[in-house]
Amino acid sequence: MKAKYIIYTLLALLVVFLIYNKFFSKRGKQNSAAAAGKGKRKNGPVSVNVMVVNDTAVSNQIDITGTIDANERVNLISQTAGNITGIYFTEGTRVQKGQLLVKVYNQDLQASLQQYQAQMVLARDINNRNKILYQKEAVSKEEYQTSQSSLQSLQAQADVVKAQISRTEIRAPFSGVIGLRNVSPGGYLSPSTSIATLVNIDPAKVTFSVPERYLPIIGMGSKVSFMVESSRETFKATVYAIEPALDAISRTITVRAKSPNPKNVLTAGAFAKIKLTLDQIPKTIMVPTECVIPDLKSSKIYLYKNGIAVARDVKTDLRTDTKIQIIDGLKAGDSIIVSGLIQIRPKAPVRILKVIK
Repeated sequence: MKAKYIIYTLLALLVVFLIYNKFFSKRGKQNSAAAAGKGKRKNGPVSVNVMVVNDTAVSNQIDITGTIDANERVNLISQTAGNITGIYFTEGTRVQKGQLLVKVYNQDLQASLQQYQAQMVLARDINNRNKILYQKEAVSKEEYQTSQSSLQSLQAQADVVKAQISRTEIRAPFSGVIGLRNVSPGGYLSPSTSIATLVNIDPAKVTFSVPERYLPIIGMGSKVSFMVESSRETFKATVYAIEPALDAISRTITVRAKSPNPKNVLTAGAFAKIKLTLDQIPKTIMVPTECVIPDLKSSKIYLYKNGIAVARDVKTDLRTDTKIQIIDGLKAGDSIIVSGLIQIRPKAPVRILKVIK
């Protein structure tokens, strides 16, 4: 019995010690004060950033991909076979239209041409003499026509040889940059041998496909902007040709635009990231995407009014990477809350940390 009283007494002393340690000791008082402070901070104003909305102009754009093509591109080959007697271009340099690039052996043709030209001199003298004599009725008409026909025949044969000689000279069909050559002096050149590639990429062509639903807003003269991986510059292009029929599988139409390229920054075959402007909105309100809180029926934004967060239902439309268009529910001059939205509830007190422009 005595042991039982002792146990009860010890338990009572332990309870008293715990209560004292928790509420009346120095550490207990500190914990109580901290808890009280935390409770006060929980009910205090939420620190937020706000932005004053303004009317702004915005472009409605879509992102599509395309390919950079050369304005003109040709694989240079010879029309005749023979040994190469001269190469008159340097790889990777610019050549002008009509410039001689490669020459094939043609000494035999040059000799034939000289022979015909010598015969033409004599034939022309005979024909001129017969013409004078025919006018004086000293020779018959048949004799004059025979000399005239002989001269014309020699002229035609000389023209044939000249044409053959011209095929032994490969000239640039247009101005551009010539690529790496595949032939060497003294080598045998056949019509199936590729000499080099000639490219003119000023202006550059941009080829891309547009979905069917956007056909009404694109036409001749439409402007597009694009970027390439090799440059941070934004390039401009003007549509100059549109395929007359849709692709039956993708339901898209192929469009081609030209872009000035005087510095040869654009390269044929490059990948283009194109922005196609659908329309221009001269006056609207755009807000950061994170400001808009989606709801079951609509979307809402919190406004800052006299230190209080006020919920406002809004209607949205156009979206960009960072912003969203508000078509109803906001007006220019409204102050919207752009941070601390997770902690905010309707009519909650808020405190401005920063005003974002």
